[in-house]
Amino acid sequence: MLFRLLESFNDQPMMLFLGVIGFAMLGGGIPPIRERIRRRKIENALPSFLESLSDEVGAGLGIQEAMQHQARSAPAPLGPLLEETLAESHASSFDAALSSFATKTRSSQVQRVMHLLETAIEQGAPLQEILMNLSMDYERLNDLMNKRESELQGRGILIVLFICIGLPGLIGFLVGLFTPGSKGFQIDGFLSTFSLFFAVASAVGVAVSGRMLGRMKDIMWFVPLWMTMSMFFFLGATKMIGG
Repeated sequence: MLFRLLESFNDQPMMLFLGVIGFAMLGGGIPPIRERIRRRKIENALPSFLESLSDEVGAGLGIQEAMQHQARSAPAPLGPLLEETLAESHASSFDAALSSFATKTRSSQVQRVMHLLETAIEQGAPLQEILMNLSMDYERLNDLMNKRESELQGRGILIVLFICIGLPGLIGFLVGLFTPGSKGFQIDGFLSTFSLFFAVASAVGVAVSGRMLGRMKDIMWFVPLWMTMSMFFFLGATKMIGG
Protein backbone atom coordinates (compact mmCIF):
# COMPACT_ATOMS: atom_id res chain seq x y z
CA MET A 1 0.00 0.00 0.00
CA LEU A 2 2.83 2.37 0.85
CA PHE A 3 4.57 1.77 -2.47
CA ARG A 4 1.34 2.32 -4.39
CA LEU A 5 0.82 5.56 -2.48
CA LEU A 6 4.32 6.74 -3.37
CA GLU A 7 3.85 5.74 -7.02
CA SER A 8 0.67 7.81 -7.17
CA PHE A 9 2.76 10.96 -6.78
CA ASN A 10 4.47 10.44 -10.13
CA ASP A 11 2.07 12.99 -11.62
CA GLN A 12 3.21 15.65 -9.13
CA PRO A 13 6.58 16.82 -10.52
CA MET A 14 6.58 19.98 -8.38
CA MET A 15 6.37 17.99 -5.15
CA LEU A 16 9.11 15.62 -6.26
CA PHE A 17 11.31 18.54 -7.33
CA LEU A 18 10.82 20.34 -4.01
CA GLY A 19 11.55 17.10 -2.17
CA VAL A 20 14.89 16.67 -3.91
CA ILE A 21 15.80 20.33 -3.30
CA GLY A 22 14.68 20.08 0.33
CA PHE A 23 16.85 17.07 1.15
CA ALA A 24 19.80 18.68 -0.64
CA MET A 25 19.41 21.90 1.37
CA LEU A 26 19.48 20.02 4.68
CA GLY A 27 23.26 20.07 4.34
CA GLY A 28 23.18 23.85 4.61
CA GLY A 29 20.60 24.05 7.39
CA ILE A 30 22.09 21.65 9.93
CA PRO A 31 25.52 23.35 10.49
CA PRO A 32 24.00 26.71 11.63
CA ILE A 33 21.79 24.86 14.12
CA ARG A 34 24.73 22.95 15.54
CA GLU A 35 26.79 26.14 15.71
CA ARG A 36 24.04 27.96 17.56
CA ILE A 37 23.64 25.12 20.08
CA ARG A 38 27.39 25.22 20.68
CA ARG A 39 27.38 29.00 21.12
CA ARG A 40 24.45 28.94 23.54
CA LYS A 41 26.17 26.26 25.64
CA ILE A 42 29.19 28.55 25.96
CA GLU A 43 27.02 31.56 26.83
CA ASN A 44 24.99 29.66 29.42
CA ALA A 45 28.21 28.46 31.10
CA LEU A 46 29.74 31.95 31.07
CA PRO A 47 28.13 33.32 34.32
CA SER A 48 29.30 30.41 36.50
CA PHE A 49 32.73 30.59 34.83
CA LEU A 50 33.03 34.29 35.68
CA GLU A 51 31.85 33.70 39.24
CA SER A 52 34.48 30.99 39.75
CA LEU A 53 37.13 33.30 38.32
CA SER A 54 36.05 36.00 40.76
CA ASP A 55 36.35 33.61 43.70
CA GLU A 56 39.82 32.47 42.69
CA VAL A 57 41.06 36.00 42.04
CA GLY A 58 39.70 36.95 45.46
CA ALA A 59 41.64 34.04 46.96
CA GLY A 60 44.87 35.57 45.72
CA LEU A 61 45.46 33.87 42.36
CA GLY A 62 46.44 35.81 39.28
CA ILE A 63 43.93 36.07 36.46
CA GLN A 64 46.01 33.83 34.18
CA GLU A 65 46.40 31.13 36.83
CA ALA A 66 42.69 31.33 37.66
CA MET A 67 41.77 30.91 33.99
CA GLN A 68 44.06 27.93 33.59
CA HIS A 69 42.48 26.29 36.62
CA GLN A 70 38.93 26.99 35.45
CA ALA A 71 39.71 25.78 31.93
CA ARG A 72 40.22 22.29 33.37
CA SER A 73 36.95 22.30 35.31
CA ALA A 74 34.59 24.28 33.08
CA PRO A 75 32.07 22.26 31.04
CA ALA A 76 32.48 21.65 27.33
CA PRO A 77 32.77 23.36 24.96
CA LEU A 78 33.86 26.37 27.05
CA GLY A 79 36.52 24.58 29.12
CA PRO A 80 38.33 22.63 26.37
CA LEU A 81 38.31 25.65 24.06
CA LEU A 82 39.80 27.92 26.73
CA GLU A 83 42.38 25.30 27.70
CA GLU A 84 43.42 24.91 24.07
CA THR A 85 43.70 28.68 23.63
CA LEU A 86 45.74 29.16 26.80
CA ALA A 87 48.08 26.37 25.72
CA GLU A 88 48.70 28.29 22.52
CA SER A 89 49.39 31.48 24.49
CA HIS A 90 52.88 30.28 25.40
CA ALA A 91 53.94 31.39 21.94
CA SER A 92 52.28 34.80 22.35
CA SER A 93 50.91 37.10 25.06
CA PHE A 94 48.02 36.53 27.46
CA ASP A 95 46.05 39.37 25.86
CA ALA A 96 46.42 37.72 22.46
CA ALA A 97 45.16 34.46 23.97
CA LEU A 98 42.05 36.22 25.33
CA SER A 99 41.35 37.77 21.94
CA SER A 100 41.84 34.43 20.21
CA PHE A 101 39.53 32.70 22.67
CA ALA A 102 36.81 35.32 22.15
CA THR A 103 37.08 34.93 18.38
CA LYS A 104 36.89 31.13 18.50
CA THR A 105 33.73 31.14 20.59
CA ARG A 106 31.95 33.25 17.93
CA SER A 107 29.84 34.66 20.76
CA SER A 108 29.19 38.38 21.16
CA GLN A 109 28.77 37.88 24.92
CA VAL A 110 32.19 36.29 25.34
CA GLN A 111 33.80 38.87 23.06
CA ARG A 112 32.41 41.72 25.16
CA VAL A 113 33.54 40.05 28.40
CA MET A 114 37.06 39.44 27.12
CA HIS A 115 37.31 43.02 25.88
CA LEU A 116 36.20 44.37 29.27
CA LEU A 117 38.62 42.00 31.00
CA GLU A 118 41.54 43.18 28.86
CA THR A 119 40.66 46.80 29.60
CA ALA A 120 40.37 46.11 33.34
CA ILE A 121 43.78 44.42 33.39
CA GLU A 122 45.38 47.33 31.54
CA GLN A 123 43.82 49.87 33.90
CA GLY A 124 44.57 47.89 37.06
CA ALA A 125 40.89 47.77 38.05
CA PRO A 126 39.60 45.45 40.82
CA LEU A 127 39.09 42.22 38.88
CA GLN A 128 37.18 40.36 41.58
CA GLU A 129 34.40 42.94 41.72
CA ILE A 130 34.26 43.32 37.94
CA LEU A 131 34.06 39.56 37.35
CA MET A 132 31.31 39.14 39.95
CA ASN A 133 29.25 41.98 38.46
CA LEU A 134 29.67 40.55 34.96
CA SER A 135 28.61 37.13 36.23
CA MET A 136 25.37 38.49 37.71
CA ASP A 137 24.61 40.62 34.66
CA TYR A 138 25.06 37.80 32.16
CA GLU A 139 23.17 35.35 34.34
CA ARG A 140 20.13 37.65 34.24
CA LEU A 141 20.60 38.21 30.51
CA ASN A 142 20.79 34.49 29.72
CA ASP A 143 17.76 33.75 31.91
CA LEU A 144 15.73 36.29 29.94
CA MET A 145 17.01 35.00 26.61
CA ASN A 146 16.27 31.37 27.50
CA LYS A 147 12.78 32.23 28.74
CA ARG A 148 11.96 34.24 25.63
CA GLU A 149 13.31 31.56 23.33
CA SER A 150 11.39 28.82 25.12
CA GLU A 151 8.12 30.72 24.78
CA LEU A 152 8.62 31.74 21.16
CA GLN A 153 9.95 28.35 20.11
CA GLY A 154 6.75 26.65 21.28
CA ARG A 155 4.63 29.11 19.33
CA GLY A 156 6.83 28.82 16.25
CA ILE A 157 6.67 25.01 16.26
CA LEU A 158 2.89 25.16 16.69
CA ILE A 159 2.56 27.47 13.67
CA VAL A 160 4.73 25.23 11.49
CA LEU A 161 3.00 22.00 12.51
CA PHE A 162 -0.48 23.44 12.01
CA ILE A 163 0.16 25.05 8.63
CA CYS A 164 2.48 22.40 7.17
CA ILE A 165 0.90 19.22 8.53
CA GLY A 166 -2.38 19.74 10.40
CA LEU A 167 -4.27 21.95 7.95
CA PRO A 168 -3.21 20.11 4.73
CA GLY A 169 -3.98 16.75 6.33
CA LEU A 170 -7.42 17.90 7.50
CA ILE A 171 -8.39 19.43 4.15
CA GLY A 172 -7.04 16.38 2.33
CA PHE A 173 -9.10 14.11 4.56
CA LEU A 174 -12.29 16.11 3.85
CA VAL A 175 -11.64 16.23 0.11
CA GLY A 176 -11.00 12.49 -0.04
CA LEU A 177 -14.06 11.79 2.09
CA PHE A 178 -16.59 13.85 0.12
CA THR A 179 -15.11 13.71 -3.40
CA PRO A 180 -13.36 10.31 -3.58
CA GLY A 181 -11.52 9.48 -6.76
CA SER A 182 -12.82 5.92 -6.53
CA LYS A 183 -16.37 7.26 -7.20
CA GLY A 184 -15.33 8.98 -10.41
CA PHE A 185 -14.83 12.55 -9.21
CA GLN A 186 -12.42 14.40 -11.51
CA ILE A 187 -10.57 16.78 -9.19
CA ASP A 188 -7.01 16.59 -10.51
CA GLY A 189 -6.90 20.30 -11.28
CA PHE A 190 -8.30 21.13 -7.85
CA LEU A 191 -5.72 18.94 -6.15
CA SER A 192 -2.82 20.49 -8.07
CA THR A 193 -3.99 24.02 -7.28
CA PHE A 194 -4.56 23.38 -3.60
CA SER A 195 -1.30 21.47 -3.20
CA LEU A 196 0.57 24.51 -4.54
CA PHE A 197 -1.48 26.73 -2.22
CA PHE A 198 -0.47 24.66 0.83
CA ALA A 199 3.15 24.67 -0.34
CA VAL A 200 3.18 28.48 -0.48
CA ALA A 201 1.31 28.73 2.84
CA SER A 202 3.85 26.43 4.50
CA ALA A 203 6.73 28.55 3.16
CA VAL A 204 5.12 31.67 4.64
CA GLY A 205 4.45 29.89 7.95
CA VAL A 206 8.04 28.68 8.25
CA ALA A 207 9.35 32.15 7.40
CA VAL A 208 7.09 33.74 10.05
CA SER A 209 8.25 31.19 12.62
CA GLY A 210 11.89 31.89 11.79
CA ARG A 211 11.31 35.64 12.02
CA MET A 212 9.71 35.23 15.46
CA LEU A 213 12.76 33.35 16.71
CA GLY A 214 15.21 35.75 15.08
CA ARG A 215 16.72 32.95 13.00
CA MET A 216 15.07 33.47 9.64
CA LYS A 217 18.25 32.90 7.60
CA ASP A 218 18.85 29.54 9.28
CA ILE A 219 15.22 28.44 8.98
CA MET A 220 14.98 29.26 5.26
CA TRP A 221 17.17 26.25 4.48
CA PHE A 222 14.26 24.02 5.55
CA VAL A 223 11.51 25.78 3.58
CA PRO A 224 11.54 23.43 0.52
CA LEU A 225 11.32 20.36 2.77
CA TRP A 226 8.34 21.77 4.69
CA MET A 227 6.68 22.69 1.38
CA THR A 228 7.12 19.09 0.23
CA MET A 229 5.68 17.73 3.47
CA SER A 230 2.66 20.03 3.17
CA MET A 231 1.91 18.81 -0.36
CA PHE A 232 2.55 15.21 0.67
CA PHE A 233 0.10 15.31 3.59
CA PHE A 234 -2.60 16.99 1.52
CA LEU A 235 -2.33 14.72 -1.51
CA GLY A 236 -1.60 11.63 0.58
CA ALA A 237 -4.67 12.12 2.77
CA THR A 238 -6.82 12.72 -0.30
CA LYS A 239 -5.60 9.59 -2.06
CA MET A 240 -5.76 7.34 1.00
CA ILE A 241 -9.26 8.40 2.06
CA GLY A 242 -10.63 8.73 -1.48
CA GLY A 243 -9.14 5.49 -2.71
